[in-house]
Amino acid sequence: MLNLTNPIGLIRPETIEFGSGTVSAAGRWAKARGLRRALVISDAFNAGRTNVLELPGDVHVFGEVKPEPDVANLDKALAMAARVKPDLVVGFGGGSAMDLAKLVAVLTGSAQTLPEVVGPDKVDGRACALIQVPTTSGTGSEGGIRALVTDPVTQNKLAVQSLHMLADLAVVDPDLTLTVPAAVTAATGVDAMAHCVEAFTNKKAHPLIDLYALEGIRLVGRYLGRAVADGSDKEARAGLSVASLYGGFCLGPVNTTAGHAVAYPLGTRHHVAHGLACAVIFPHTLAFNAPATAGKTALVLEALGLPTATDEASVRGATYGFCAGLGIEMRLSRLGVPEEDLEAMATEAHAIRRLLDNNPRDMSREDILTLYRTAF
Repeated sequence: MLNLTNPIGLIRPETIEFGSGTVSAAGRWAKARGLRRALVISDAFNAGRTNVLELPGDVHVFGEVKPEPDVANLDKALAMAARVKPDLVVGFGGGSAMDLAKLVAVLTGSAQTLPEVVGPDKVDGRACALIQVPTTSGTGSEGGIRALVTDPVTQNKLAVQSLHMLADLAVVDPDLTLTVPAAVTAATGVDAMAHCVEAFTNKKAHPLIDLYALEGIRLVGRYLGRAVADGSDKEARAGLSVASLYGGFCLGPVNTTAGHAVAYPLGTRHHVAHGLACAVIFPHTLAFNAPATAGKTALVLEALGLPTATDEASVRGATYGFCAGLGIEMRLSRLGVPEEDLEAMATEAHAIRRLLDNNPRDMSREDILTLYRTAF
């Protein structure tokens, strides 16, 4: 684990507007800067309420973002951007919409193509402004510098990382999440928690980020059950919005570990929603890592309001119960994942070294396969 002497950078948007009713800050910000041609990147539901952004000038909407977006989905958004020639791109939705917005913002008007920017720090620049407005509390993408799309040929995630994809403005209005169904609230809330937990127990963990990570976990422990039980609970929604944002802060300088690597094939191969995939995997990877991070694992359980433990069985049982208690289906066999695919999924997950190399305990392909079988 790293310590206070290790260099690290804390990455956050220059301006963050937070709180109930702040959504119109997007329009005020754009108007003050003379931006008059906006392209909103959104899913079908949120495409129907872009008026709440109060954007000035000509507003165009790409409302076809898919869950777990692929290269074809990005290409369709880029084709619209080429026609519109926006001076402002707005991501309005969950992590999928915000990730596509990042890529549209840096690739529109650029000579670079997606394959040329995959990886860290390969983007040359950005010609338009970027605002991110989340409508779920999960990915924290509004606060980060990474974007992911699925390659349909390899069924792997393509990850782009660049400071040029950092939003000029993030508007986090918890009221926008009031319409999120209970099942999605539960899964995305665990995703936000997983970002924090995986950063907290990471080989690259750092006290500068631990502050956000542990508080994010506490907020999920305090508010996620409330929001699932009563979607109109504004305080609970606000607490989860903060937790999600803190998770986004964790991703830039530290990133995730095995939990996300093992979850990815569920989405790319079987279209399990990302938050749900992370929730199903979370108890198993936290338990696997417990022998290497006993002290921090105990703090994670305490932050969630669970009995503290450090042995694998107790950690798995407590966190499995936490997730299942939110109504999350925790069995891969019930999520459309065929048992005969577990071997291939284990191979794919084991190849995601950018995340597995962060894991505090070495995880072999056989370990991953065992984990999948336990979760099946």
